[in-house]
Amino acid sequence: MRIQLCEHFDYKKLLRFVFPSVAMMVFGSIYGIVDGLFVSNIVGKTPFAALNLIYPFIAVLSALGFMIGAGGNAIVSKTLGEGEKEKANQYFSMLIYVSIVLGILIAVLGISVIRPVSILLGAEGEEMIENCVIYGTIIFAGIPFFMLQNAFQIFFITAERPNYGFYVTVAAGCGNMVLDWLFMAVFEWGIAGAALATISSQFIGAVIPTVYFLRKNNSSLLRLGKGPFVWKVFWKTCTNGSSEFVSNVSGNVVAMLYNFQLMRFAGENGVAAYGVLLYANWIFVAILFGYVTGAAPIIGYHFGAQNHAELKNLFKKSMVIMTVSGAVLGGLTIVLADALSGIFVGYDPVLFEMTKRSIFISAFAFIFIGINIFGSGFFTALNNGLVSAVVAFLRTVVFQVATVMILPEIWEIDGIWWSMVVSEILAFLIAAGCLIKFRKKYHYA
Repeated sequence: MRIQLCEHFDYKKLLRFVFPSVAMMVFGSIYGIVDGLFVSNIVGKTPFAALNLIYPFIAVLSALGFMIGAGGNAIVSKTLGEGEKEKANQYFSMLIYVSIVLGILIAVLGISVIRPVSILLGAEGEEMIENCVIYGTIIFAGIPFFMLQNAFQIFFITAERPNYGFYVTVAAGCGNMVLDWLFMAVFEWGIAGAALATISSQFIGAVIPTVYFLRKNNSSLLRLGKGPFVWKVFWKTCTNGSSEFVSNVSGNVVAMLYNFQLMRFAGENGVAAYGVLLYANWIFVAILFGYVTGAAPIIGYHFGAQNHAELKNLFKKSMVIMTVSGAVLGGLTIVLADALSGIFVGYDPVLFEMTKRSIFISAFAFIFIGINIFGSGFFTALNNGLVSAVVAFLRTVVFQVATVMILPEIWEIDGIWWSMVVSEILAFLIAAGCLIKFRKKYHYA
């Protein structure tokens, strides 16, 4: 039975509504990880390190897609809550068209600077540099599809069709996995095969939703049509989604800094180990992001409708869910550290031990990550982009940069792994403080 945004949510209904979003995020993370798995085990350690070295730069330029999706979702869901469906559709259409234009501009920029950036990030030797350039060039060519895919995943939830978003993600993910095997294991195209498989899956994830939302009888709350550019709405979208933009940009800029430090203390092995650590974290962090993404339209809707009782209900239940989930995921990370390391780098004993230790230490950060992610996403849903951005910026830039620069000088490579935990503890203090400070203004507690 279809669940509507305007309903009252108990735990069962809330989890049912957000489940497709969680599954969509997890599955999306898994099929992204498959690239690394195939590259590491089929193509080799150097291409795997190259992929992990250049990917943060790619993610920085493509973060605008997350900003438009999250920020626009807050506006569209709030407008629906105010009862203005036609205006909500105009905003939705405008933001999709803006995503296409920005995607093309980013693709051109990224391809033009990929080689010098690879060298700047620390790529050493002709083989590693060429792998960075090949992978980056192909991936940037597919950025317009990637941005559309991310925007549509979020808008499917606002359209009260979260299951459709999940089905599209599964279709795109399965396509990526099959093509990874075909291009790398059968055709032996190396790292280029990984990139071609990725952009092919992104094409699927962009085109299917476009066709769906263009249909006049798509049976959802949203439909692509005329979307005249409204500067005020675009600016509000950018400010609302600034926390997601900051999180993605700064998180990947920090990843570049981590790679730089790891090249200092452990060389190519350190970068490869960090890549596996990120893959392991992606799976579990995706669960937390999936919940926040799924719950945000509900929060935005009831905020727009001024339904304070339901806003309090959603806040209380979300805090419980995120606290419990963070503790459980931290425990699972510790239990699975050995297995996750073995899957990716079991062929190299030294790299295996380094990777397992990095996963084990970083697992303690999950105790705090859930509340930190929810705190930022909650204020985005309330259309308060400034507070959301401050929480995100401190968490993903200030605290991580400070800890990754200071702690390795004390504990060497272990200091790099512990910096993730310490930065999340500091971010938790800020997120909790903001949630307490604004509780009366927004009537959620």
